[in-house]
Amino acid sequence: MGESIVEGTLTKWLKNAGDVVERDEPLFEISTDKVDTEIPSPSAGTLKEVLVQEGATVGINTVVARIEEAGGAAAAPPPAAEIKPATAPAPPPAAPVSVAPPPPPAPPPVVEEPRETAGPLSPLVRKMARENNIDLSRVTGSGAGGRITKQDVESIMAAQSQPPPPAPAAAPTTPPPAPAASSPAPAGQAKTRIEPMSTMRLKIAEHMLMSKRTSAHVTTVHKVDMTKIAKMRAKHKADFQARYGMSLTFLPFVTRAAIEALRTFPIVNASIEGNNIIYHNEINVGIAVALENGLIVPVIRNADEKNVLGLQRSIVDLAQRARSRQLKPDEIAGGTFSITNFGSFGSVFATPVINQPQVAILGVGAVEKVPVVIDDAIAIRSVAYLALTFDHRLIDGALADQFTAKAKSVLENWSEEVL
Repeated sequence: MGESIVEGTLTKWLKNAGDVVERDEPLFEISTDKVDTEIPSPSAGTLKEVLVQEGATVGINTVVARIEEAGGAAAAPPPAAEIKPATAPAPPPAAPVSVAPPPPPAPPPVVEEPRETAGPLSPLVRKMARENNIDLSRVTGSGAGGRITKQDVESIMAAQSQPPPPAPAAAPTTPPPAPAASSPAPAGQAKTRIEPMSTMRLKIAEHMLMSKRTSAHVTTVHKVDMTKIAKMRAKHKADFQARYGMSLTFLPFVTRAAIEALRTFPIVNASIEGNNIIYHNEINVGIAVALENGLIVPVIRNADEKNVLGLQRSIVDLAQRARSRQLKPDEIAGGTFSITNFGSFGSVFATPVINQPQVAILGVGAVEKVPVVIDDAIAIRSVAYLALTFDHRLIDGALADQFTAKAKSVLENWSEEVL
């Protein structure tokens, strides 16, 4: 689970004792103070014994289950199949009938090998199929080379959700009962519902309070003319999707601009330890990813070595694996600066909380077309707000504004090729 992890909470078993598991098939889910993730089976075989129950928190190197590997004793038929009688004494016939000769004993059941799926399966497709009991070996993929896509699984889910045709109503033999007199809800029905926080939510709450107690939070907001970026994105969007199989968003442009500002003002890429300032030689950018039940910040390592394509590819990969619980703890550690894109949910700007032990985080608002005054004339421009929250213990307001102005200048005067 990574060098910095000392314990974890086993939140859910994905297999039960006696189930057959394949190598690298998700076996159980675990929650740590850094990440919620699925743990794959280290080998193929039968899950013979579960030693740690759901909800238990255990230290690293704890044995949580035992797997009997395929090809060993597990290959023998289970005892239950051996004690099942092959023939049973037939009850005496109630009336004289012609009795056919007894059929030959049934051969042992043949286990049909599942058909191999065409092409690799993404973690998201595997998770959707598992949660909806879909046999992927019987699905014909519509992707390249017959690969099963998310849309294929969603189509099967939609078909499964169709209600069956109503059965013809049988003629009532007795009159329907009178309506119950107690149809209104009980007068003492509870008006609230209480449930414990998840491990992830508890850790988020702990980290947010710790950050507020640690850093002197101040936020500066700059308005950025994104028209040049918007036109370039519109020009290359279709070609980018066709060539690389993913959308071209505004986020890699903002990330690239932030990296240029970090090169110019390396103190924003630093951290504080006691009375010392630690300057990081690497630029490792964390990208906040919203999950169904929380938030996580996976890290793009050596982000300054990537162009727009490389940044977009890393953002998509980390986001997909974060939402399918495939991240490793080391992939959310070691960040030196963070970016949160609240604009993807329509927010114009916000005041994000610093991701400790970093000293700044950049928030990106929605890109909107608005009327602006240019040379005493009204024009329509694509505008967004950049909100930099910084630790005033280390970074002064003037430097924070210079940093954000540098990122703004890169975006407004973009010259780097996209494809």
